[in-house]
Amino acid sequence: MSRVEVFLDETPGETRGMIARDGRFERLIIQRDDDSPVLRLGARSVGRIVRVESGLKGAFVDLGTAAPAFLRGAAPPPRGSLVEVQVTAEPRDAKGAAVRLIGPATGELRLTQAGPGVRDILATLVPGEEPQDGAAAIRAGLAAEEEALSGSLAVESLGLDVAIERTRALVAVDLDLAAGGATGRTARDRANGRGLQEAARSIRLREWGGLVAIDLIGTGHNGEAIIAAARRAFGEAAVFGPVNRFGVLMLSLPWGRTPVETLLRGADAGARLRRVAQTAVRSLRLALLSDRSIPTMTLSCGPGVGALATPWVEALGPRARLAISPSGGTDAYEIWTR
Repeated sequence: MSRVEVFLDETPGETRGMIARDGRFERLIIQRDDDSPVLRLGARSVGRIVRVESGLKGAFVDLGTAAPAFLRGAAPPPRGSLVEVQVTAEPRDAKGAAVRLIGPATGELRLTQAGPGVRDILATLVPGEEPQDGAAAIRAGLAAEEEALSGSLAVESLGLDVAIERTRALVAVDLDLAAGGATGRTARDRANGRGLQEAARSIRLREWGGLVAIDLIGTGHNGEAIIAAARRAFGEAAVFGPVNRFGVLMLSLPWGRTPVETLLRGADAGARLRRVAQTAVRSLRLALLSDRSIPTMTLSCGPGVGALATPWVEALGPRARLAISPSGGTDAYEIWTR
């Protein structure tokens, strides 16, 4: 039986949930205090149909947010209709949220049911497992973040190298055996099976969906065996195509939450500044939890980071202090102990 660990990091400004199996992270769930609750996965809202697109087999729904959500369906309600919808995919890149139709509605545009929080999501994914919190959870979140932003991983016992990358069109996965490793069909089949498991775990960790192309090791595969192994790895939500003559397996995964790298890297200067501020506050909280004998600790930073970090530092309690330096760099911060 696999060993499962669950972590919950409730640092002010951002909550993270992590799940690890046998020491390898497979989930990193991030929710921020300033996220729109209307756009959270699973949230239900009343919106208005603002545009019907027959060519796209759907319609756009105004939820009172900056961009409309997309409602897929061959026969959507007419323009101007009030409808209750549920978010099935959060916004990502340049795409708005996707929603499904619950039914007709009346009244004003509004949130009718909030989506689940991180603690509830963890309880659904790993029932009965109480999450670890505090310093252990912060360190787990940092380790999961590092892995989620990495483009490759290795399984040294099998000489397996897995490279993974997301483009606009698809997720590309390349499985390979390192030079000098074991050879032969048995070694290849074992490495391909483990490679499918690692690819599925890595894609779940990153919160990716859409079309996935997996370049298997070698050619001439037993297609049924490969798809059976892929189904065990990716689950029943995936839709599989056959393994082609070039040794590539194609599959499709539903989108759900906003991709992790979008949240962590951001698309503009404001998003990057927020990440620095959040990282600084998380570092301060980790320092406070790691050494409770020090009376106060101070986060020293520039004005931009300080403006964002002020309420979060205040929420950490009386031991946490903030010092804003007018000449401080945009990305620079320090933790002082007293």
